[in-house]
Amino acid sequence: MHSHIKLIECPRDALQGFSKWVPTSSKVAYYQALLKVGFDTLDCVSFVSPKAIPQMKDSKLVIEQLDLSETQTKLLAIVANRRGAIDACGFDKIDYLGYPFSVSENFQIRNTKKTITESILVLQEIIEMAERCNKKVVVYLSMGFGNPYGDPWSPAIIEEWVARLSGFGVEIISLSDTIGIAQKDSIETLFKHLSQTHKSIEFGAHFHAAENTWFEKVNAAYLSGCKRFDGTIKGRGGCPMAQNEMIGNMPTERLISYFTAQQCELSLSTLAFESAYNCSHKIFM
Repeated sequence: MHSHIKLIECPRDALQGFSKWVPTSSKVAYYQALLKVGFDTLDCVSFVSPKAIPQMKDSKLVIEQLDLSETQTKLLAIVANRRGAIDACGFDKIDYLGYPFSVSENFQIRNTKKTITESILVLQEIIEMAERCNKKVVVYLSMGFGNPYGDPWSPAIIEEWVARLSGFGVEIISLSDTIGIAQKDSIETLFKHLSQTHKSIEFGAHFHAAENTWFEKVNAAYLSGCKRFDGTIKGRGGCPMAQNEMIGNMPTERLISYFTAQQCELSLSTLAFESAYNCSHKIFM
């Protein structure tokens, strides 16, 4: 067996741009099915403004109703401000606070209505809160592989931000291909360099990919040292705050087949995954 891979299932990402309201009971039933699979982490809710993401307005109710007694899977909640972090810290069930931080000023304002400078102050406050509440912060470095907004981007800029985030005490950074433009070269360059120069940080890949590009992206990241991958069943979802056309997420079933072929250790229940896969169809009809 080769190395152990962490798979992060992101139903929150699949749901957040889904226009038809999904009742709390349906979300809970789906999440319970996913919790049986054996994923490392479930990115399941976000504590953000209901005006921005209406589908997530019942996040507190969802967390309250989840039964974690028979799962090792950890829960992650996305927070974009102090209030969201306070809400998330109110739940012992939540292990990780995910914070979207963009190296693109334009996108950061679009996504969180804050400048990069303002966002850094928010992040530092969230890190302090997380430490007090025994949680870890996962920073999603969005526009990690380039951006369409004309802001400066280069591997050196990403490296600079990683160094700064490390200095703040961040231990997990997921490089996000927010609009699906990551190329093989930039993926290889970043993961190889970052994993060698920042050994204390766990780097992840949050790829958005079209059907014909998923393999190239996963393969480049894995062969360059990445061991943490986000996905959603059937690649559903995407970032509603990015460009008008949503590019789907990395399909979890593709990740599973890829890492199985690589003889990686996944520790997943095939039967439970099939059950969750079928359950997802009932939600996304």
